[in-house]
Amino acid sequence: MKLKLSILTILLFFLSASFPLAAQKAPQPFDIDTPSLRIFLPAPELATGRAIVACPGGGYGGLAVNHEGYDWAPYFNKQGIALIVLKYRMPHGDRTLPISDAEAAMKMARDSADVWNLNPYDIGIMGSSAGGHLASTIATHARPELRPNFQILFYPVITMDKSYTHIGSHDNLLGKDASAELETEFSNEKQVTKETPRAFIAYSDDDKTVPPANGVNYYLGLHKNHVPAVLHIYASGGHGWGIRENFIYKNEMLNDLSAWLRSFKAPRKDAVRVACVGNSITYGAGIKNRSHDSYPSVLGRLLGDKYWVKNFGISARTMLNKGDRPYMKEQAYQQALAFNPNIVVIKLGTNDSKSFNWVHKADFIKDTQTMIDAFKALPSQPEIYLCYPSKAYLTGESINDDIISKEIIPMIKKVAKKNKLPVIDLHSAMDGMPELFPDHIHPNEEGAKVMAKAVYDAIAK
Repeated sequence: MKLKLSILTILLFFLSASFPLAAQKAPQPFDIDTPSLRIFLPAPELATGRAIVACPGGGYGGLAVNHEGYDWAPYFNKQGIALIVLKYRMPHGDRTLPISDAEAAMKMARDSADVWNLNPYDIGIMGSSAGGHLASTIATHARPELRPNFQILFYPVITMDKSYTHIGSHDNLLGKDASAELETEFSNEKQVTKETPRAFIAYSDDDKTVPPANGVNYYLGLHKNHVPAVLHIYASGGHGWGIRENFIYKNEMLNDLSAWLRSFKAPRKDAVRVACVGNSITYGAGIKNRSHDSYPSVLGRLLGDKYWVKNFGISARTMLNKGDRPYMKEQAYQQALAFNPNIVVIKLGTNDSKSFNWVHKADFIKDTQTMIDAFKALPSQPEIYLCYPSKAYLTGESINDDIISKEIIPMIKKVAKKNKLPVIDLHSAMDGMPELFPDHIHPNEEGAKVMAKAVYDAIAK
């Protein structure tokens, strides 16, 4: 009897041990024709919602779909990441073909998020060699809804500058006689903005095919625009190693990549989107680490991961469309609308108080209403909060707190009442705190915390 029980116990142990292994088996990959994709989804219980669209290299003349594409699937799937390998069309004189395929792949990944169990806010792009040029082109040129959330670039062609590009990729994509203007347009180190997604970049120091200077200059462009990025240059390995075993730094590279992928977290799929619209005070001018300490960043931490707060502040902008720098004529305004927010926090008016702008004060209510109507018309039908401008410890021909308090605030109050919108009184909240305004206009880190708390209290009511 004891022997039977022991055998039964052993059998049960092995059976129970085998179940998790079976349960964690990834589904079979499947193909889609247009664009040409092969999708590798992770096991459902491992899935994080993250996905990567992979663009293999080949000099825009072919595709290394195995070691720069399919062979990456086990590595990513074990981390709960879906891999979507794109077999993009070659240009053959039409440079729009590979670009439109990559954009279509990004769109399909986001459109299929519910079916494939993906987070549409966590879709990255990966590219190797010429595929790295394609990936970085999507990262720097695509419309916001098609732009990846992050980019992974292995020995990428970045520039089209003939002095250090991969000339085969240049000729196949743009043609041998491409104009200087066209070369500049597709030299992606020159196309980086603050909206370009974060990047992981890797080369070998002895790469003679694509000089690492391609990635160095791209990294510098990202760094200049305050875009998080890492650059790894391994001692040797040449070009085109992908995930091959013969790359002697393979394990180090995979460890570096895994650590980077763990270093950031995407907004939740169901996150409430909050758009902070404003001027340099919203942007975080004068704050050393504005990505962490500007008021929208602090607000995001206060609200927690159920919310996704984005900073659409831009310095020196006015609500007035006849002002010297109207906010509604800026790309940031279009990006705020494209974000389709659930909540909008509008904090403009400080720069309108300048004497040369306030001569157009008759338009202030009308222009404020124009902005409100644009956000009201969005599919998300957002809650809109109007902020009284924060206290300015200045008067005179430039920013003038007398005009802010006696003229602009009453106008904002009138518009809010007409539209039945809540008001956040940042002016009173920051009164009597001159020590938090080093230049008398822009709050420091502690001042940004006061602003964030006032906005948080309004939203969290």
